[in-house]
Amino acid sequence: MQVSLMTVTVTIGVLALQGAFCEHIKLLKEAVSRLQRDYEARWDTVEVRTAQELERCDALIIPGGESTTVSLVAARSNLLEPLREFVKYTLAIFVTATLLTSGMKKSANRTKKGGQDLIGGLDVRVNRNYFGRQTESFEADLDLPFLKASASEEAAAFRGIFIRAPVVEKILPSMAGEQKEEASRNRTVTAPGKDQSTGGSLAWPVEIMATLLGRSRRLAEKVEVAGLSEDIGDIIAVRQRNVFGTSFHPELTPDARIHMWWLRQVLESQQ
Repeated sequence: MQVSLMTVTVTIGVLALQGAFCEHIKLLKEAVSRLQRDYEARWDTVEVRTAQELERCDALIIPGGESTTVSLVAARSNLLEPLREFVKYTLAIFVTATLLTSGMKKSANRTKKGGQDLIGGLDVRVNRNYFGRQTESFEADLDLPFLKASASEEAAAFRGIFIRAPVVEKILPSMAGEQKEEASRNRTVTAPGKDQSTGGSLAWPVEIMATLLGRSRRLAEKVEVAGLSEDIGDIIAVRQRNVFGTSFHPELTPDARIHMWWLRQVLESQQ
């Protein structure tokens, strides 16, 4: 049965400064073609390189890429502050790997002070290159509960591709402004925080959307704030209000299910 959204036009931006933005656009087209069986909506896709292109968007995908390069190009393109504002007000943000490498988090560990600007948007601390260097990149079959239509449904594993992959090592308390305690940590940089009065994340906890068991146990405090047990595994996907992010690269697979799921979230936010 089709859901009537004939009056809705949704513009999806893909940040095209660096990284696999072409692959994201390809999967977006595949996801849209499948969703059109159930939804009547008009979809536009924009490659975003300027603040003017960003203003056209209802939602944004930020591809994975080299963290310092992405933040430097964004700053030189006068996009850093518009991106921060976009996170506050927009309906949906989807970040792949750059969740932990180009700055959507509030705090980044193992990072030189002054070496990278963070956008903010997720109350988490991340650990860069957590699994090792480029040669230690790997693939793994992932159980992603959010892809299941119901709790009883069995969903096929999603093949996750991890390239110099980071993880969420700590869920931080939701707060407006900078995470000051995090800012005092050695080799940790922080981003300006959101303000609840501007539609920010303060009242919204971080949801753990996916974990990976058995790869590494090096970080003892990664779940201390969330009050979770040590055997939860490594946190590889989270969501907080309008921001969803993964530490793996779904765009490098032919599987469009995550993009379909995210587009449904965008449509629901339009209601």
